[in-house]
Amino acid sequence: MWQANCRRMHNLADWISGTVMGGCVGRSRTDGQGSARSSTRSKKRGGRNEPLKKERPKWKSEYPMTEGQLRSKRDEFWDTAPAFDGRKEIWDALRAAALAAECNDLELAQAIVDGACITLPHGSLTESYDELGNRYQLPAYTLAPPVNLITETSTESKVSESTQKQAQPPPCRQEFQLRVRLSTGKDVRLTASMADSIAELKKQLEEQEDIDVIRQRWFFSGKLLTDKTRLQDTKIQKDFVVQVIVNVNPSVITN
Repeated sequence: MWQANCRRMHNLADWISGTVMGGCVGRSRTDGQGSARSSTRSKKRGGRNEPLKKERPKWKSEYPMTEGQLRSKRDEFWDTAPAFDGRKEIWDALRAAALAAECNDLELAQAIVDGACITLPHGSLTESYDELGNRYQLPAYTLAPPVNLITETSTESKVSESTQKQAQPPPCRQEFQLRVRLSTGKDVRLTASMADSIAELKKQLEEQEDIDVIRQRWFFSGKLLTDKTRLQDTKIQKDFVVQVIVNVNPSVITN
């Protein structure tokens, strides 16, 4: 998904780079004095203009961030960036260069920077200057994803859920004596836990009292308990009584 986003945004980088680069080249041809002034300002800043480096900033988000959250955070920055000091066309050029660099197209990113007359004192887009001496700073999240980025793919999500389920220890089995009252009037004690299902308890009653599972119908608080129901779902406690109707003709029983 991340590579697909890069391909889509690469087209935007081409469009912005063509617009900004064309405007900057036009100015440099018609305004020789402007170029001289730009050179002077560069010397005032130290005269350094390093080529764009391949290394990206490494950073970790305070919380695991999804690709969608990262895109929203970036969009919010770029939408408000022109309100800061500097020129909108330079912000647009920096955005295009950042996108191109993240998509590993360093040549296009360098061409955008050069075409917009942007100076990089350290060879990084984190700090740059335009030809008028305005300073531009980009946060790390606009240049690279965090190291704890969450990939939004259904397959990986299922694998992660499966891994978490496997990592969870089995629930502790706390047994107690469940009191069962048969329709014959007899009370029976069964060894049970809250994780047991009614089907499992039916088998236990069958082994203990020789009552076929198909002949048993379990009720609690007036509700029929299905085989898949677990004791923890019914909120039955050890002091409660479960009623079991023993049917003489099992053919009429439907569960």
